[in-house]
Amino acid sequence: MQDAFATFVNIILPLHLNKLYTYRVPEELMDQMAIGKRVIVQFGAKRMYSALIHSIHHQPPKEYEAKYILNVLDDEPVIDENQLKFWEWISGYYMCSLGDVMNAALPAPFKLESKTSIRLNPSFDKNRELDDKEFLIIEALELHNEISIDEAGEVLQLKNVFPIIKSLVLKEAVLLNEEIEESYKERTASCVKLNGIYFSDIKLEKLFAQLEKREKQMNLLMAYLHLKNSHQHIVKKDLLQVAQATMAPLNTLIKNNIFTEYTIPVDRIKIEETPLQEFELNEAQQQSYTDIKKAFETKDVVLLHGVTSSGKTHIYVRLMTEALAQGKQVLFLLPEIALTSQIVNRVRKYFGAKAISFHSKFSDNERVEIWNKVKNGTYKIVIGARSSIFLPFNDLGLVIVDEEHEQTYKQQEPAPRYHARDAAIILASLHQCKTILGSATPAFETYYNSKNEKYGLVELKQRFADMEMPDIITANVAEETRVKTMRGNFTSLLYGEITNALSQSEQVILFQNRRGYAPVLECQTCHWIPKCQNCDISLTYHKYLDSLKCHYCGYTMKVPVNCHACGSHLLTFKGFGTEKIEDELKILFPEARVSRLDLDAAKSKHGHEEIIRDFEQHKFDILVGTQMLSKGLDFEKVSLVGVINADQLLYFPDFRANERAYQLLSQVSGRAGRKGRRGKVIIQTNSPNHHVIEDVIKQDYENLYQSEMAERSKYSYPPKHRIIKLVIKHKEYKTADSAAYQLVQLVGDMFGDNLIGPASPHVSKIRNYYIKEILIKIDRNNKMAGQLKFFIRQQMQKLQEQKAYRSVILFADVDTI
Repeated sequence: MQDAFATFVNIILPLHLNKLYTYRVPEELMDQMAIGKRVIVQFGAKRMYSALIHSIHHQPPKEYEAKYILNVLDDEPVIDENQLKFWEWISGYYMCSLGDVMNAALPAPFKLESKTSIRLNPSFDKNRELDDKEFLIIEALELHNEISIDEAGEVLQLKNVFPIIKSLVLKEAVLLNEEIEESYKERTASCVKLNGIYFSDIKLEKLFAQLEKREKQMNLLMAYLHLKNSHQHIVKKDLLQVAQATMAPLNTLIKNNIFTEYTIPVDRIKIEETPLQEFELNEAQQQSYTDIKKAFETKDVVLLHGVTSSGKTHIYVRLMTEALAQGKQVLFLLPEIALTSQIVNRVRKYFGAKAISFHSKFSDNERVEIWNKVKNGTYKIVIGARSSIFLPFNDLGLVIVDEEHEQTYKQQEPAPRYHARDAAIILASLHQCKTILGSATPAFETYYNSKNEKYGLVELKQRFADMEMPDIITANVAEETRVKTMRGNFTSLLYGEITNALSQSEQVILFQNRRGYAPVLECQTCHWIPKCQNCDISLTYHKYLDSLKCHYCGYTMKVPVNCHACGSHLLTFKGFGTEKIEDELKILFPEARVSRLDLDAAKSKHGHEEIIRDFEQHKFDILVGTQMLSKGLDFEKVSLVGVINADQLLYFPDFRANERAYQLLSQVSGRAGRKGRRGKVIIQTNSPNHHVIEDVIKQDYENLYQSEMAERSKYSYPPKHRIIKLVIKHKEYKTADSAAYQLVQLVGDMFGDNLIGPASPHVSKIRNYYIKEILIKIDRNNKMAGQLKFFIRQQMQKLQEQKAYRSVILFADVDTI
């Protein structure tokens, strides 16, 4: 029987669970309860987790008897009220669990999970019969007393050891133990200080006399006194470096109590101080800044529609300066890590160490340090990728979403499948601050909202420093192939312009939105193509690996010598990626220094930054890369941009294909040009008269928007409608197909013609899971959208409660892109 006057808490577990669970608070922990604190709870039979307190109440659960909270981990809440509201909005809007949001939001060291260890049962009868594998575990325990599950796996050379462990538990041969421990370790530095008895001049003179004949110890003492003038703490490593000494004499000084040792916490992230700069806005920027401030009087969100290289960053900096003057924090969102190094360096020219970058390349411990320093207000400006929205801002004053049109703002896997731009707008509203969205090619959803006056709209049509818009020219690949003037994958026009740019010591960017060497290997006899064994996709050839690779699951295979279907040796590579373009450039332009920017070329923690910095410093003449090149990068000496194959952007089976093609072509074109000289863009295509390319040449975004809106309105596509994609996955095709049709039966009557599917996507199998998709369209102005989402979630849960579909992976992707 539960005490109705007891205190209970609802907790969020870092697991994909459809509901919150209720735990009872022990009397001795009552005073430590607060929403947002982490607590240790037992969940399931024995497993323990760190969970977050969601709410505190006196209502015991009806379905089960509440377990007790085991411990409280924090003195202060890890998240505050605004963050919790933000998590709840993401959970509701994107149709996922709060546990999914917690997993995405908190640094890994904050999410603790107990580890199972195995111990020998002291009362075990050693004469009891064991099989060979069980005997090996017992033998290991006799040697080591206690081993982990992973260590048991190493002993048996098996991935799944649980059946053997379960058998040993049933035979009462072993005992299981669950332990939980903090994984974050504070970084420390070992320091030394002079013993206090030597602070007087008389004592210090005696010490000099004592060490007079001990040269190495004397050098250390002199180095210490020198460093003491400018350092509060003398780190051992620094002392040894200045004194050019080894550890032996220092250890002697410590042993003789001349120096004493102690440790201090040190930051993992070092931010170098930079000389701060000032600037003045030009006339066009000043007008846009004024218009933004005026729009903010009536609108919470403003779109800054500024052409490429118009100097939007200067306007952002002016707005950030105002926010900082009010003691506020700023979130500056960027779509890719590739951008952060350039933008961070630019912003640090104006704000120094107040600005920190945040992205996926940081280690878990570095993430904890950034989290704590954002929370305590040390970092005033956060420049980061989409996950930055989850940082614990204590007083957010401005949100900037640069290149807001970028699809990389949408999280794909795992849940929550949120769009950082839209979530950032909600975050700003919770902090009662303004949001500015910046782009030269806005997402149609954003432009639609500005046209309907939901958002403010400010346009900046003049490039910075009197730069002209680039001269965009098409090169007809089909015609040049016919008259045989192609040089590999380069038209004579592009080849000539590259030659001209290199002769004038200028730089060139070449865009090919496909990595690898060749996307397909094909048998010329029977047209067999090697495919991934886990996915329904052809394998891409990577020259640096000298193997075929799947870009979905990472599966690799050696390049076959002959066809696996007919045995023919006539195998040919079809198509081309960035690797092949890089190879051709080195042959066609042997004197040029060529580099590549894609996921394969930038694998190290700072790989993107190094490539971008080297190109910026003109260590390379030509940079070839994927869409990373289109994302706001700024290079002073780039006079020419070449698009190797525009057609692969134009003819893609997606209602957003034309919008994305325009955005990519316009953005990459914007990298061309510098002060005093007009840049040039060559677009290679088989369709030079395609209306999207014509709009890119004329820089006529409005024309494209109007024509696409007319088309989309006919078929109820965004931005006037929202799309929810229901995804069904299973390792057996029949089960996935059956589950998809069953789900359509459950939700179909509610949506009628606004439901499409189920259907297989373009890639219908990934990582051995067959995929089915259902699209649901909901009018953007439908006030019942929240209830409709709730209904869909109920039906999804009802489906998975059926025994036949319990193993089906099922999720919703709201505002799918």
